[in-house]
Amino acid sequence: MNIRQYYEEEETRSLSEFAQLSRNTIGRTSAEEKCDLRTDYMRDRDRITHCKSFRRLMHKTQVFIAPEGDHFRTRLTHTLEVAQVSRTIARALRLNEDLTEAIALGHDLGHTPFGHAGEDALNEILPGGFTHNTQSITIVEKLEKNGKGLNLTHEVLDGIREHRSNGFPKTAEGKIVQLSDKIAYINHDIDDAIRAGVLKNGDLPKECTDVLGYKSSSRINLLIRSVIKASVGTGNIKLEDDTALAMKRLREYLFETVYENQLQKKEREKIGRIISVLMEYYTQNPKALPPEFLKMYGMGEDLITVAANCIACMTDRFAIKKYEDIVMPRAWLGR
Repeated sequence: MNIRQYYEEEETRSLSEFAQLSRNTIGRTSAEEKCDLRTDYMRDRDRITHCKSFRRLMHKTQVFIAPEGDHFRTRLTHTLEVAQVSRTIARALRLNEDLTEAIALGHDLGHTPFGHAGEDALNEILPGGFTHNTQSITIVEKLEKNGKGLNLTHEVLDGIREHRSNGFPKTAEGKIVQLSDKIAYINHDIDDAIRAGVLKNGDLPKECTDVLGYKSSSRINLLIRSVIKASVGTGNIKLEDDTALAMKRLREYLFETVYENQLQKKEREKIGRIISVLMEYYTQNPKALPPEFLKMYGMGEDLITVAANCIACMTDRFAIKKYEDIVMPRAWLGR
């Protein structure tokens, strides 16, 4: 028996009846020979970790644009925090950790430069709108590996596509990532907002901190325990009612005070201008598109969609540099 088969047998013996077993995957769009060392979900996790889009997350904004300091979250550190919260819950509920981790590591691959400000700007420009979860699927199916895609399993694709609040993941593992995403970003965004001087710890609504705690680590610990307690033996991933209500109120508070404050709004206006200039430039100069996107355009893809894909893949600093190249005389930049 090879090592993969051993893992598959171990899953059958040890995982919950609600777990998605790797041997029961619906499979991939393009059939492949099985790996003798890894299950299909392990393989998906590795493909995501080693892809270019995953590496670019380290230079993409989480909340605070171009922060001064080394300890603010990026889209990559957010992704890793989601993966760790998700794995803790999956292990406690005896669900498939490998599937959970693969979904968590891939869930934000489609995020634009400048976080949600960049996503909102593209959403306003692109006919039919733009969402990062749909873009994540485009990346893993069409853009990675020079247009070949990563050929991930159906269950991982579903978890990535459906991870937003309005999504409906088909697996319990996908539901874990959907909830862990909120647990992670609510708490680390509070941490970053305090570091940035936008909030003080005492500013948080008392009705929330009385239930969830006053420290980030305490809140995360309590929320994880609440998910496990409410979900064990059911296959339905949820929080207990009191913690769910407190977390919902805390999320609303963040939107009121952090995500939509005046400073962020001013930065959003700047981001909107950058995205608009980049979009106008590429739609008027398609030959300036990088080769992989020019190839998509040559194969009949709509130019504005191709340009949006190109811009969405950029890191913050690359988008700023490209914007400067377009609008600034080169002599001003010392070149």
